[in-house]
Amino acid sequence: MTTMKPIKLIALLALLILPSQAWAGDDDAGLIVSAAVEKKFNKKAGVEFEAEFRSRNNFRTADRLSLGISADNKLLKWLKVDAGYQLLIDNNIEKITYNAPTIDDDGNEVVNYNNWRPSYWGLRHRVFASVTGSYKIGRVSLSLRERWRFTYRPQQTTTRYDFDNEYWEDTEVKSKSVHMLRSRLKAEWDIPSCKVDPWASVELFNDLALEKVRYSIGADYSLKKKHTFGLYYRYQDICGEDEEGSMHSLGVSYKFKF
Repeated sequence: MTTMKPIKLIALLALLILPSQAWAGDDDAGLIVSAAVEKKFNKKAGVEFEAEFRSRNNFRTADRLSLGISADNKLLKWLKVDAGYQLLIDNNIEKITYNAPTIDDDGNEVVNYNNWRPSYWGLRHRVFASVTGSYKIGRVSLSLRERWRFTYRPQQTTTRYDFDNEYWEDTEVKSKSVHMLRSRLKAEWDIPSCKVDPWASVELFNDLALEKVRYSIGADYSLKKKHTFGLYYRYQDICGEDEEGSMHSLGVSYKFKF
């Protein structure tokens, strides 16, 4: 019996796991670029610094900048824990509210704008802690990560335009705290005599109810054990009420280890 090659297997899995909504015309698309530096103190413990940029609006608009630091420790051969902090600098999307529509003299419905708040930059603070268990079957490594995260958005003053009174006014964006549980199942393939390691993952985001699902597929390339380059595709499917929308993302990553 012929064994299916890892690349073909990943392509097949992608077709199976990506939902039909992934090809909907209303979905957005963006780019994710990240760079990280990892310092290992020994075979079990290390620390990592990471910077990331994201875009939206079909790659045309900056969406987020983030800076993070995390530490990890391998408790057992198959069990790892980590914790960290991220500073998120968000380009929040514009928001328009409407009054009840009216009918003109010709019987047509007329849209009445109420307020318009342009896009604005704001900060969020995020902390997280994770437990990851792994198991290897032949050349396939399976891992399950359970991550708790807490995100806090401070109150902020922004401006908006009042269409009724035709003037700009200051308005407060209230502070917000969100707890989230992220559950990720990931498979990685170790191809003999090849520096490219393909992988695929599914991640669920839960906040008392399922909020969104991320489907990802990609590959990492290692150079001299210190440099790792990654390329991946991600589809984010929104299930609940989230400020983000369903999105296709192309990701590029780089990590330096020392």
